[in-house]
Amino acid sequence: MSAADKVKPAASPASEDPAAIAGNISYHAKFSPHFAPLTFGPEPAYFATAESVRDHLLQRWNETYLHFHKTDPKQTYYLSMEYLQGRALTNAVGNLNITGAYAEAVKKFGYELEALVAQERDMALGNGGLGRLAACFLDSMATLNLPSWGYGLRYRYGLFKQCITKEGQEEMAEDWLDKFSPWEIVRHDVVYPVRFFGHVEIAPDGTRKVVGGEVMNALAYDVPIPGYKTKNAISLRLWDAKASAEDFNLFQFNDGQYESAAQLHSRAQQICAVLYPGDATEEGKLLRLKQQFFLCSASLQDIIFRFKERKADRVSGKWSEFPTKVAVQMNDTHPTLAIPELMRLLMDVEGLGWDEAWDVTNKTVAYTNHTVLPEALEKWSQAVMRKLLPRQMEIIEEIDKRFRQMVISTRKDMEGKLDAMSVLDNNPQKPVVRMANLCVVAAHTVNGVAELHSNILKEELFADYVSIWPKKFQNKTNGITPRRWLRFCNPELSEIVTKWLKTDQWTSNLDLLTGLRKFADDEKLHTEWAAAKLASKKRLAKHVLDVTGVTIDPNSLFDIQIKRIHEYKRQLMNILGAVYRYKKLKEMSADEKQKVTPRTVMVGGKAFATYTNAKRIVKLVTDVGAVVNNDPDVNKYLKVVFIPNYNVSVAEVLIPGSELSQHISTAGMEASGTSNMKFSLNGCVIIGTLDGANVEIREEVGEDNFFLFGAKADQVAGLRKDRENGLFKPDPRFEEAKQYIRSGTFGTYDYTPLLDSLEGNSGFGRGDYFLVGYDFPSYIDAQARVDAAYKDKKKWTKMSILNTAGSGKFSSDRTIAQYAKEIWGITASPVP
Repeated sequence: MSAADKVKPAASPASEDPAAIAGNISYHAKFSPHFAPLTFGPEPAYFATAESVRDHLLQRWNETYLHFHKTDPKQTYYLSMEYLQGRALTNAVGNLNITGAYAEAVKKFGYELEALVAQERDMALGNGGLGRLAACFLDSMATLNLPSWGYGLRYRYGLFKQCITKEGQEEMAEDWLDKFSPWEIVRHDVVYPVRFFGHVEIAPDGTRKVVGGEVMNALAYDVPIPGYKTKNAISLRLWDAKASAEDFNLFQFNDGQYESAAQLHSRAQQICAVLYPGDATEEGKLLRLKQQFFLCSASLQDIIFRFKERKADRVSGKWSEFPTKVAVQMNDTHPTLAIPELMRLLMDVEGLGWDEAWDVTNKTVAYTNHTVLPEALEKWSQAVMRKLLPRQMEIIEEIDKRFRQMVISTRKDMEGKLDAMSVLDNNPQKPVVRMANLCVVAAHTVNGVAELHSNILKEELFADYVSIWPKKFQNKTNGITPRRWLRFCNPELSEIVTKWLKTDQWTSNLDLLTGLRKFADDEKLHTEWAAAKLASKKRLAKHVLDVTGVTIDPNSLFDIQIKRIHEYKRQLMNILGAVYRYKKLKEMSADEKQKVTPRTVMVGGKAFATYTNAKRIVKLVTDVGAVVNNDPDVNKYLKVVFIPNYNVSVAEVLIPGSELSQHISTAGMEASGTSNMKFSLNGCVIIGTLDGANVEIREEVGEDNFFLFGAKADQVAGLRKDRENGLFKPDPRFEEAKQYIRSGTFGTYDYTPLLDSLEGNSGFGRGDYFLVGYDFPSYIDAQARVDAAYKDKKKWTKMSILNTAGSGKFSSDRTIAQYAKEIWGITASPVP
């Protein structure tokens, strides 16, 4: 007899009573089975519980969809190549306000809810901040009752699962779909054709259409996204690529030509296999462009279908109404092809002329820029674009031609800048399509994601466009959902916040956190706050032991840097600082060591598979850790740990347990950052540069509660020039740390190519482009201030409280409310 048999199965899809919920879980175990009936271990119990929760979500999703269909509000469609959702179970029961009921229900089967939550695998649909931001935005859209949808791709193997070996990082395929995901609902009736290659055929009346090539089907999977304490549940619609039975060549198969018989099926599988496939080869470039177009084409066909579905109920039914019912937001440049594809659908399928189609497109699409890094501002080969998407390339060429004509006829003074501003770069050596330029030219609004970043866009990157369209550019400082990032991931601290504010309304009105400021010196709060932090640190220490085998001391200062590994994020500076600290500890007497602030340095994040220097940084962190952690003279005072396979679920353990967090990118290079907001919200103090949202966090939490160092954004160009001119004088401490690595202290691996990036005054991969050497002395000085401050527990706890108290601005609810009002023109539409 299995544990499921202890509870009588009875379908109760919407009940909030623990006994009825248990019956519904038992019902799913028996009648929606995925496992053999004789056992009901933690994994089958998780799936049955998730399907029971999904019943609640589906009911709300259906009611929301019907409500939007009846009332026909303007809706926002958010296009993103990434969604870093994390686990869904805790978030779903939390937002539905049924956590307690489910915890009680699963106890009837002998389980704790936490144990079942641990069975869930993170959806592998994203990589870094871009994808996590999109996930926070969906949570806020649903919570604010906004009529909105997310669109993305259903990657089977994600980016990769990171394994750490003696060789450093190794990549394996993600396994989140090895069994299935209980959160997605396949929509077999929502299928759209997406055509690649082929050629443009012109009819006698001048109309155009693409013929030939290959056609894939886009099949929709919906993931319901519940709002917090609201009846609304919106959808993240993910597309999967399929070929049909007709595309399977039975004759070839029976002739033994198995691979060529299923060629189109194989190509379809490639489209949604992996997030950001390597693009060093021509095939890789084609696949990436295919992915981007597949997302855009399927989503726009769906948006148009839904617009026309509701159009019958409207008075005019004109296409000029489209922008009054539809807002499309492009999350970075990956969905740029939405622009020519919307134009194609309007002209070639719906029969509009160019001017009308352009007017509709311009009023519909908006663009969020997330980077000023040149390599991340996508540029696609014109030849590749023309080969894969011949009609869309024609439209891009026409957009470019008309933009040039408009500038020449209305702004003679700008003519000299046209080559840099145009959509097409026709350099004969390497003609490319500049995707960011296409976005700026076609979108009605362009926004940056933090005040500093938006100012850089307006004053530098897009300055020429600002003089043509001064009202096109806005700032929307990023935010995070306080539900996942405090309420659910840090229950001890959130209970204290609720107790001292005498309300839990802060969960959906984060500005209320300022009410903690008046208690910042209260000893009773200090005691409770420190106890909550220690509980989180112990949970984190257990995680570290489980995944790395390293024992860390919860009484040491927990110093954490978790984010994508990239040279501009300067994990290299962090580890050089740890190397310098280790060397100084080795030189101290036993008495001197007693005065040291013990510290555990943790670094986590994935290095892109083909980014060699980033992978060298991962290897260096692990090599330093292997030596430091096994050195009995030092390991009471310093540990260095690399946390493998960083993802949302890992962050939910690390962030609550952190005390110091490093956000140390070269000023002007990080658009915003959002993990900095999560750390601050959880009472963690930041050491950082004046970059991205750090600037605004420091303003909100108070300058005394932030450890600042480093060059400012407006100094960076001059410092690089000085370096080129041989004027840089390295600090002796910087040279000492590098030399200690070169000496072989941390093993035999050759770190010369990595350290050479910090040497010389110029040249590719040299000249310390990210100013690690320049900022290193002020970084080491700031770390010394951290050590001193941590010794004063009362001062540190007050800093921690004031970080949480100053985090109200950084709610994604605030960000999304601003997008809704100032960019999308949509209003709340709560289910009655």
